[in-house]
Amino acid sequence: MKKLSPEEALEYLRRGTVDMVEEKELLGKLKRAQETGTPLRIKAGFDPTAPDLHLGHTVLLRKMRHFQDLGHEVYFLIGDFTARIGDPSGRSETRPPLTREQVEENAKTYAEQVFKILDPERTKVVFNSEWMSKLTAEDFIRLCAKYTVARMLERDDFKKRFETHRPIAIHELIYPLIQAYDSVALKADVELGGTDQLFNLLVGREIQREYGQEPQVIITVPILEGLDGVQKMSKSLGNYVGIMEPPQEMFGKLMSISDDLMWRYYELLTDIPLDEVERLKQAVAEGREHPKEVKKRLAMLIVAQFHSEAAAREAAEEFERVFARKEIPKDIPEVEVSPGVIWLPQLLKEKGFTKSTSEAKRLITQGAVKLMDGEALRDENFEFRPGEYYFRIGKKRFFKVKVK
Repeated sequence: MKKLSPEEALEYLRRGTVDMVEEKELLGKLKRAQETGTPLRIKAGFDPTAPDLHLGHTVLLRKMRHFQDLGHEVYFLIGDFTARIGDPSGRSETRPPLTREQVEENAKTYAEQVFKILDPERTKVVFNSEWMSKLTAEDFIRLCAKYTVARMLERDDFKKRFETHRPIAIHELIYPLIQAYDSVALKADVELGGTDQLFNLLVGREIQREYGQEPQVIITVPILEGLDGVQKMSKSLGNYVGIMEPPQEMFGKLMSISDDLMWRYYELLTDIPLDEVERLKQAVAEGREHPKEVKKRLAMLIVAQFHSEAAAREAAEEFERVFARKEIPKDIPEVEVSPGVIWLPQLLKEKGFTKSTSEAKRLITQGAVKLMDGEALRDENFEFRPGEYYFRIGKKRFFKVKVK
């Protein structure tokens, strides 16, 4: 646990944040916590709609961990109640609600993933159905009476839909109030969220005041760009690094990012002091450090967070062996076939190397399927003779075919 003064703690918490509402209130809360020995209650909500977490999710999780490093208590709120409603935050249309079964199945996967970052001893996993399901119709109406439709329509996505005459369901207007009531139920001192959640978090401050509580401080963190450096990291866009991925796969993906993007990743995904990051940046600009070596250090730091330092070193060695020295990877999938002419698209699909024969055909046409000597296979039919053949798909996928 870090022993810092309230002022030092505030500076420590500023890193990688966008909004802090209000900073002076947070300093006051930190001073009070130190004087009384009572940890702050830090809240962050997660609707269990995407249980496979990636590095984009960890920007928020790491900020939660920073509070834990200072001795405070984190409430990891799984919105099992709100997930069955649908949160429209940052969207131009209603998000479809999940069934109870979907929510429960998704929620099961969280603990294994989040505790790769969070300290289990200082984390309380809570479900908002614990209090929301107990509210009566009268309670709901009283909650809704504490905020106006005019204020709700100030939210950017609601405003745009209202002005363009697109539908806004009543339950969408209620959603921010439910999220705000979560803060009331938990008596949150601080709530964390992405920048797309700012409006909802501000509503939480107002509703806490309405219930006679001291308003929570709001901290938002930036949306992390994916591997392409343009779109936000997203599994659906394919530009993500999953935190449960094997070390070699994580390492390879991180080595593919641009030199400019790696500084963003250094700031948001590591605890390397910012002045040291700036020195590295200057060294690269002046030619004293090669950007590839600095990127390798970044990749090793991130892989070590989710696996181990030994796994990170092994991943770095494997990357160097395969991509720098052009050697065959140590562990690659192996399949057996009989001698003869085989239609490659069918082989790639059946063995799980591509999702479909059409994808396989596209990769072959593009020259992305190669033998390890670098020869691109542009003919969909390949004659296999007894022996072993090593193939590469793109830059990162390898497999061996053993002919009986």
